[in-house]
Amino acid sequence: MPEKKAAYKRVLLKVSGEALAGEKRFGLDFDMISNVCKAIKECLDMGVEMGIVVGGGNFWRGVQDGGGKIERTRADHMGMMATVMNALALADCLEQMDIEVRVQTALEITAVAEPYIRLRADSHLKNGRVVIFGCGTGSPYFSTDTAAVLRAAEIGAEVILLAKNIDGVYTADPKIDPTAIKLETISYSEMLNQRLMVMDLTATSLSMDNDIPVILFALDDPENIVRVIMGEAIGTRVS
Repeated sequence: MPEKKAAYKRVLLKVSGEALAGEKRFGLDFDMISNVCKAIKECLDMGVEMGIVVGGGNFWRGVQDGGGKIERTRADHMGMMATVMNALALADCLEQMDIEVRVQTALEITAVAEPYIRLRADSHLKNGRVVIFGCGTGSPYFSTDTAAVLRAAEIGAEVILLAKNIDGVYTADPKIDPTAIKLETISYSEMLNQRLMVMDLTATSLSMDNDIPVILFALDDPENIVRVIMGEAIGTRVS
C-alpha cells in the first residue's frame, strides 16, 4: 500500500457536540468518539499538528436551550461548560491510544485543564501533542465556530476542518428544500451574500478576513477526517 501523505502540516479541527453524540443526539457516543480519535491518530502518524475545538450542543446550546428563562450571558457560560465535558472525554480517549493531549480552556478551570495561552499551545503542537480548546472564545455571544476560526488564526493553521452533521454547503436547507444542490466550492463573499448559514456570520467574516480556508464535511464517517487531511475532495471548500 502506498504511504499516506498529508496535504497540510497544521490544522484546526472543529467537532460539533452533536456529532460526538452520534445517533443518540444527546450525551456521548463512546463508539463515535473512539472512531474520531482513531482518525486523529492516523493524521498524527502522517506528521500533522492538530488543534481541536469542540462544541457543546450535545449537552447545552446556550441561549437556545435557555429559552428566555436564563439570562443570555449565563446561558452561554453554561454552554462553555458543556464544551469542557466534551474536551475531557475526547482527551481521555486519545490518551488511551497513547497520544499526548493538552486541554486548554478560555475560562480558567485549572483543576482540570490548562488556561489557554497561545504560545504554550504552539509549543505543544510543535512537540506533537494534540491541543483541545474548550470554553469557546471565553466570551458570551460568540459561537464555538467563531472560536474555531479565532484559534485557527492564532495558531497559524493552514485550514479549518469543520466536522458536522451535514456533508457540505447546499444552495438551501436540504431538510426543507429537496431541490437543494450541494456545492463543491464556494467563496466567503458568496456564502455571506446568499446567507448560507453553515457558520454564523461572525465566524465566516473572521475566516475571510484572515484568509483561512474552511472545509465542511460530515462526521458520520470519521475516516473523512483522514481523507480531507490527505487532500481528497470531501464536502465543500470555502475559500
